[in-house]
Amino acid sequence: MAEGGAAGVETQRGEVAALLKTPLRKGDTWYLVDSRWFKQWKKYVGYDSWDKYQMGDQNVYPGPVDNAGLLRDVLAIKEHLIDELDYILIPTEGWNKLLSWYGLKDNQEPISRKVVEQGMFVKHSKVEVYLTELKLCEDGNMEKVVTRPFSKADRIETIEKEMRKLFSISEAKETRLWNRYMSNTFEPLNKPESTIQDAGLYQGQILVIEQKNEDGSWPRGSTSSKRQAHNSTNLCLSVSVVCVCVFLSAKNSSYSLSSYQPYTNSYDNSDQGRQGTRPGLCGLSNLGNTCFMNSAVQCLSNIPPLTQYFLKNKYTEELNEDNPLGMKGEIARVYAELIKQGWSGKFSYVTPRPFKTQVGRFAPQFSGYQQQDSHELLAFLLDGLHEDLNRIREKPYIPLKDANGRPDQVVAEEAWESHVRRNDSIIVDIFHGLFKSTLVCPVCAKVSVTFDPFCYLTLPLPMKKERTLEVYLVRVDPLLKPTQVRLTVPKVGYISDLCTSLASLSGVAADKMIVTDIYNHRFHRIFATNENLSSIMERDDIYVFELAVNRQEDSDHVVFPVHLREKFKQSGYNHASMPLFGQPFLITVPKTISEDKLYNLLLISRADEESSQDQELPSENDNSQSEDSVGGDNELENGVVGPESSIKPQQTPGRHKTSLFSIQFNNMGKTDFPSASRRPSCNVSCCLFGGEQDFEKHESMDYKPQKKAFFKLKDCIELFTTKEKLGAEDPWYCPTCKQHQQATKKLDLWSLPPVLVVHLKRFSYSRYMRDKLDSLVDFPLSDLDMSEFLINPNAGPCRYDLIAVSNHYGGMGGGHYTAYAKNKEDMKWYNFDDSSVSPANHDQIVVSVPSLCVRDDSP
Repeated sequence: MAEGGAAGVETQRGEVAALLKTPLRKGDTWYLVDSRWFKQWKKYVGYDSWDKYQMGDQNVYPGPVDNAGLLRDVLAIKEHLIDELDYILIPTEGWNKLLSWYGLKDNQEPISRKVVEQGMFVKHSKVEVYLTELKLCEDGNMEKVVTRPFSKADRIETIEKEMRKLFSISEAKETRLWNRYMSNTFEPLNKPESTIQDAGLYQGQILVIEQKNEDGSWPRGSTSSKRQAHNSTNLCLSVSVVCVCVFLSAKNSSYSLSSYQPYTNSYDNSDQGRQGTRPGLCGLSNLGNTCFMNSAVQCLSNIPPLTQYFLKNKYTEELNEDNPLGMKGEIARVYAELIKQGWSGKFSYVTPRPFKTQVGRFAPQFSGYQQQDSHELLAFLLDGLHEDLNRIREKPYIPLKDANGRPDQVVAEEAWESHVRRNDSIIVDIFHGLFKSTLVCPVCAKVSVTFDPFCYLTLPLPMKKERTLEVYLVRVDPLLKPTQVRLTVPKVGYISDLCTSLASLSGVAADKMIVTDIYNHRFHRIFATNENLSSIMERDDIYVFELAVNRQEDSDHVVFPVHLREKFKQSGYNHASMPLFGQPFLITVPKTISEDKLYNLLLISRADEESSQDQELPSENDNSQSEDSVGGDNELENGVVGPESSIKPQQTPGRHKTSLFSIQFNNMGKTDFPSASRRPSCNVSCCLFGGEQDFEKHESMDYKPQKKAFFKLKDCIELFTTKEKLGAEDPWYCPTCKQHQQATKKLDLWSLPPVLVVHLKRFSYSRYMRDKLDSLVDFPLSDLDMSEFLINPNAGPCRYDLIAVSNHYGGMGGGHYTAYAKNKEDMKWYNFDDSSVSPANHDQIVVSVPSLCVRDDSP
């Protein structure tokens, strides 16, 4: 195969560029291509003019499509892959063209995905990269679970057919399907035409198939009840991690949920669980990845002062339908109806479809069936209820005032009065507190003090300052095997920090190291020492090469990459189309060197102990010659290494020898050297010493990671109130300097509300890294004393009791939300898992809610 098949690179470039603009259509198939392979292909065909200046082989044939970096195993892709960063999506026609030009790596299967339609009102198409893995089992043998992936567009009947096949159930047998939840409750799946999305099935959902008995009865009974308990072994999901905590001030413990007037609701009672239950112990059906919404609503529902307000119909007197910032009163109305349903005591669960519909109308980000953050829904709901119930009909304009040296008490009272002149609602009464914000200019020392209202505290988690990386150290001595080393490096650091850490373990000088990322037998990237460590991802294969010289001090040598390429003698094959093999390497050579010496240096660099003993290396004075001589294929396209230096291969007249390989040169991109803007790449043709590269393990590989970090809630609050410097992208405008400055900022708590909502920032994002911070956070169930964090001298005691928690199971982009809440009627804790509600004792709350943290004074 030459030049990518029959089509030239210009044709390839144009055809693929056009196909990448193909619109998404429901039912179409698209394919995933590893972004690293695709990037190499772009360089090869000159897709972007920018590409030719990047580190890599511009003219190197990319080889077969290789998706190994995306695969967890033969059947599944890795978790948390990101579009454009980890993979490229290409339509079927484009994929078929790539296959015809390059083929697919051996033992790999195409990664195909369907386009599905999402959204209740505003429909939008999306490639379903991650399928939904469901756990399938038989009634009576639920310990034997089989996991199978399904598309959200698949119907329930498709799942049933698959389960019949898996468990050898004949077509003549009548069957039923059930959802099984963590609390050992069951919900029937009685609409076979519904899709997985419509049925609200989520990742890791357990489905049970039940066969009808010979006498016509069902093992689980003939009742059509929506929930049934089961005594078999619980099939647990992953450990939950608290995301949102709701605390009620001890001063407000006298709130009660009194009786309320009858009402008319718009809910479809056919969708409700009609068995009676205690008020408030009402589940919410999952409408399709809406567990985040259910979790947030259950937390709000169990806040006594807010629920009392709606149950007593006080909201009808304060509806603000004309507020341009509100939602015509619709959010307040539909929320009130949902709360009344849940506290009526008539239903074991309700289907919150009207609520979901109204939320989707006013907040399109929640209109579809994608998993969302429960805190984002909670924030939207609090803001929406506030504006719908704002008692201020016309908001006056109030200019912002700085403290200008005035006492904090005066400035704080002025700020709060200004706030309530524009914002006055039940939400402000219950949830709003006051921050003190202090900014100091680093140039003129101007101090700016303002007081700002808040509705909830978003607290950072004390993050680990370090991370571990596994790298391979390749020594300059060819007789030494590469060494696999586990390093501890700063989480926010530079490549130079990696070199320093490796130097302390290996004894190799840091300034004699070059850090590279090797992919598909080529240098995917060569890092500069001042690059961020965050650009190294977990899946990267990092090789650190020891150099023969100090790269900063030695000006007589140059370092360039060498790739190994198979060589064929048949005519008609383009050299660049021959596949690469083995591990590429770096070589240090004088700026002026003869081809014979370069040949010998390359040969020695690839020699191992056995080959060096058994094979006589060709001599520069060897008089033998063949048509495969080293000079026969050489072509130095651009040997310029710096403004005043170049590699100058010099031929030796009358030299004859038999070559084991030939050498070709082609351009490379930017380098790590201050004096070098370009350097050549050397392609060595013909296998020297084949086989996989062996390596040794450093003793650091035996290091066992420490247990998860353990923090107290107060640690998070202290971190939140710590002074910090503003980032360059978020400066403060200094009124004295008349320009933006990177000021220092400090937040303090001045006053706290009756209900304190605390959000723990568990999800971390950056260009190259994404993570869920699963550190253990300990907090009390009662008597949380916040007095030490209040700087208002007149604040007095400020103690809170925990009343609700929103939990998240699993990792980013998936998982499941539940809630724990304390019922005001019986003062007991309950677990709210979508439509299922079950009791939870103190031990469960202490162990499960704060991610396995245990308080010293826990009951």
